[in-house]
Amino acid sequence: MPKLMIVDDDPYVIITVRELFEPEGFEVYACNTGKECLDELKRGFKGVILMDVMMPHMDGWQTVGEIVSQGYYEGNIISMLSAKDAPKEKTGYEEYVRDYIRKPFRASEIISTIKGYFR
Repeated sequence: MPKLMIVDDDPYVIITVRELFEPEGFEVYACNTGKECLDELKRGFKGVILMDVMMPHMDGWQTVGEIVSQGYYEGNIISMLSAKDAPKEKTGYEEYVRDYIRKPFRASEIISTIKGYFR
């Protein structure tokens, strides 16, 4: 069963992603913060990570930096999920991010994109 982790501080986004992907056969993990994401990775999560950019305490790019520096990138696919456009300035972690998905997203498009990672 493919695994998908949604990292977002908006509970409605988490609910939506769960409702979209569980019927598609995904095991969905929900994290409200970057720290929770890192905790799941420490427990051995391997799969797709949908990472919100704007979160309190540790934003999505800082979380990606921690994923890379702590050695949790291998075996995972990271896509950023944000209401903002892709940043113009470089974060230094763009090479670790497969896609930049804009909110609001179309259900069919995000499902197709994520399923494509497993082909």
